Amino acid sequence: MKVSLLGYGLAGRVFHAPLIAATDGLELATIVVGDETRATQAREAFPEALVTPESDAAWDADVVVVATPNRFHVSYAHEALARGVPAVIDKPLGATQAEVEGLLADLDRIGGRLTVFQNRRWDGDFLTARRLVAEHALGPVLRLTSRFVRYRPEIKDGWREAGDPRDGGGQLLDLGSHLIDQALLLLGPARRVYAEIDRARPGARADDDVFLAVEHEAGARSHLSMSAVAPVPAPRLELSGLRGGFRTEQLDVQEAQLKLGLGPAAPSYGLNPPGQRFDATGIHEEPVDRGAYPAFYEGVRAWVAGEAPAPVDPHDSRAVFAVMEAARRSAASGQVVPIERTPGAH
Repeated sequence: MKVSLLGYGLAGRVFHAPLIAATDGLELATIVVGDETRATQAREAFPEALVTPESDAAWDADVVVVATPNRFHVSYAHEALARGVPAVIDKPLGATQAEVEGLLADLDRIGGRLTVFQNRRWDGDFLTARRLVAEHALGPVLRLTSRFVRYRPEIKDGWREAGDPRDGGGQLLDLGSHLIDQALLLLGPARRVYAEIDRARPGARADDDVFLAVEHEAGARSHLSMSAVAPVPAPRLELSGLRGGFRTEQLDVQEAQLKLGLGPAAPSYGLNPPGQRFDATGIHEEPVDRGAYPAFYEGVRAWVAGEAPAPVDPHDSRAVFAVMEAARRSAASGQVVPIERTPGAH
């Protein structure tokens, strides 16, 4: 299957291109990139691919992958629907709830095939948390504390931090798309949210320090932190139930490995250090499941072939954006904001 990749920045270069290339049955045939430095990198890494600044070249493919700045996700998704080409949209599906709702309405009306690259569903720590919940190893789950935090006291160049706010940068939209998606999958639909959303660094044009307290309909709660200004290390994930708990200290290794050029074929790919499980008898080492980003593109291959559903249902983004929009209203008002259930949500 021929794959076209729109965009060769962080998402395209580090995540999508290596994972596509590592998937049997997929061929990275076209890379659309306007920046000449990145185009040179793409040609060196994938000499057999057509590297071009012309986006029209992308549509002669079996599947198109959209890894552009967030503001362009929905427009390319609409074009994919109009052309009848299956498309992978890098998360988040769009930049605002309104445009995501419009896209999903068109998807339902026109038909077509979209999926969303929610790769953090295949983080080892999250896979382990889902396994422990499925096994009822912790008893009824009470609370999830989940963090994607870094320490970057200086604003980085690029659209995510220093670009036009319309590009869809900021921690809530970027990392929040992962943390909220994980929390909804693990604990179910959200009922209400309290949020703190700040631009802490001088000159910041996008939010860089975010906290969400989410109450889920089943009664559990999730505390989600995403920050670029967190100098004090904290556990990556903590899951507490009536009969025990689970904790991991660090982020899944796959992103760091892919940045270093270590691909899925490497024996050490996706191998995470153990976490800890807590119960009435003490503290126990808990193996962390192997990270499995390749499973997403294996799912894409089966989906495009008509052998399986999409690896991520695009309608799941509706519930994620409902939480984010409620979080923005909460941060502006200082109040807890209810979340209205929407059709097709988690």
